[in-house]
Amino acid sequence: MHGVIPDQDLWRITHMGSDAPYRVLGAHAVERDGQAGFVFAVWAPNARRVSVVGDFNNWDGRAHVMNHRGDSGVWEKFIPGLKAGEHYKLEIEGPDGHLLPLKADPVAFAGQIRPETASVLHGEPDFQWNDQDWIDARSQGDPRKKPISIYEVHLGSWMRGENNQPLSYRELSEKLILYVKDMGFSHIELLPIMEFPFDGSWGYQPVSLFAPTSRYGSPADFKDFMETAHRNGIGVLLDWVPGHFPIDGHGLGRFDGTHLYEHADPRQGFHQDWGTYIYNFGRAEVATFLVANARFWLEKYHLDGLRVDAVASMLYLDYSRKSGEWVPNRYGGNENIEAIDFLRRMNETAYGVAPGVITVAEESTAWPGVSHPTYAGGLGFGFKWNMGWMHDTLRYVQQDPIHRRYHHNDLTFGLLYAFTENFILPISHDEVVHGKGSLLGRMPGDEWQRFANLRAYLGFMWGHPGKKLLFMGCEFGQVGEWNHNASLDWHVLQYPVHAGVQKLVRDLNRVYREIPALHERDCEHSGFEWILSDDSDNSVIAWLRKGEKEGDIAVVVCNFTPVPRTGYRIGVPLPGFYREALNTDAAIYDGSNMGNQGGLFADPVESHARPCSLMLTLPPLSTVILERRGGG
Repeated sequence: MHGVIPDQDLWRITHMGSDAPYRVLGAHAVERDGQAGFVFAVWAPNARRVSVVGDFNNWDGRAHVMNHRGDSGVWEKFIPGLKAGEHYKLEIEGPDGHLLPLKADPVAFAGQIRPETASVLHGEPDFQWNDQDWIDARSQGDPRKKPISIYEVHLGSWMRGENNQPLSYRELSEKLILYVKDMGFSHIELLPIMEFPFDGSWGYQPVSLFAPTSRYGSPADFKDFMETAHRNGIGVLLDWVPGHFPIDGHGLGRFDGTHLYEHADPRQGFHQDWGTYIYNFGRAEVATFLVANARFWLEKYHLDGLRVDAVASMLYLDYSRKSGEWVPNRYGGNENIEAIDFLRRMNETAYGVAPGVITVAEESTAWPGVSHPTYAGGLGFGFKWNMGWMHDTLRYVQQDPIHRRYHHNDLTFGLLYAFTENFILPISHDEVVHGKGSLLGRMPGDEWQRFANLRAYLGFMWGHPGKKLLFMGCEFGQVGEWNHNASLDWHVLQYPVHAGVQKLVRDLNRVYREIPALHERDCEHSGFEWILSDDSDNSVIAWLRKGEKEGDIAVVVCNFTPVPRTGYRIGVPLPGFYREALNTDAAIYDGSNMGNQGGLFADPVESHARPCSLMLTLPPLSTVILERRGGG
């Protein structure tokens, strides 16, 4: 050992999958030669000099010059007497002798609240976890067969306190988690909470990837939020952004005076759409840094999974670029080979170190095998967002019902590929911003029709194969477009139409959870059969969902016109009583209360190539879910 950090640890920062980047780099509280203090370490191979500056030395770069550890590219320094809470940055002299803007520590565990940008000495928070029972239970069973229903949340605007202040992690522990539990969601998905300078990026332009944002409290406060979620049976997924990073001067861009984390060639290293840098996934230290970051959130904060942002932009070298604006790979193709390897290694690492977690890809193309195992040639994600389903069905439901017969294919097309991946059906934050209006606002017709349309669409979504994701506010019919600077419109729940949508979503989650046929084979073609896919004239569709046990059957029927239909016969494979488990037109949801009086027995009348049939009443603009209870 020739310095503060053992040699073998220095070299592990190039071993993808290693925890070395956050175990070795950053600022760690230690005791050395009887003196308490902090060890600082940073990777800056091309710098002439690196110094730790902060409140403790009047931000004077001459006071604590770091020592260079040779070929590793790491600089280190032990500074005695420092305590948690001190502000610090790194003063770096580039290879040309010029001082760079002061840099935040890439592996800082805490940061100042915006608009300040310093890192904060924290070390690893002393937190006593008491969620081992949850962790153990999480690893049991196949997530593909579980009822996963995700509530997507932007913490700063879910609910506001006095003077329009965002709630803290501790306040959210009390309010958000209990609300999600009451609503029956299985998971919360958080928009990115890694420290970020610009509120308007919603967290998608993070600077300190290892620090939970100080906007809502301390790292320990966030750990308390996580433990409270687990104590209440709620999993938490984190939106993770490894595809790009902002150009802020205190961030990773030109970190040591060279293009260290990003490609030097802007055709590879600069994202034109977002004005951000793109990580150089082919550099071992960068890929290891990012995989370690995924590992960090799963191991140190007990996250239950990661939703990876903008995967398509990582996979394709020509993503959103014209001819001549991109550099082909070594085979002349447009696939980003280094990014593919990185994503595979990230997934293998995540599932290896944290049993029971899930990884989810936001991937909008037809890239094959996104949610297939890496040993079978896939990318190794557990699930993939079904963006095609979302676009097609929202386009359909925005049509005036009189025209829907001409767009029937938008409802049914998704079933042609529904089982090629392990899909999550996403109605995310992206669908309620940038002038798109709210989900309710997309629905045509008068007030009654708009709410009935919304309820029918949500019923269609919960009855459709695939796990569920709904952005906050959609569950009660938020009227206005999402505003990240204000609370959701909770006051509208005083009106029965909004309270009815909220009750419906609560019941949809309950029915989805309680009826095995609705979730056990979400990702398998054997769990789905069309009963009726071609009645475009009436805008009616019907299908079977099947559980793993013989005879576990649910029937889902949607009527997407405001015309009630009585005596509508559909075929079913087995006799017995079919309980009306849910009807989106029920009075408790502020519907017109048409329906099937709790259920009906199948008739021994052949229909739709099946030996039995149900003679149904289909309410206007509705989804009805029936569960076979046997007998007959």
